[in-house]
Amino acid sequence: MKWLDRIPYMLLVPLAIFLALAPFSPEPHLWEKLKMLFAGTLLRPIDIFDLFLHGTPLLLLLLKLSLDVSRKT
Repeated sequence: MKWLDRIPYMLLVPLAIFLALAPFSPEPHLWEKLKMLFAGTLLRPIDIFDLFLHGTPLLLLLLKLSLDVSRKT
């Protein structure tokens, strides 16, 4: 996971927040796609791509945080 260590928090945090909340109106894509996923209506390739696009930075941030915390214990 050395590649993840090379990504600075100063880049990852704003990117994760921005993409998780974009677009700001009427509702964030990530929230919309997660609702579709749990409802079983996430079928179109563009919707699946949207879920990965908006969710990946947030997942990377959570993974980086969990790795840093586990290394300190």
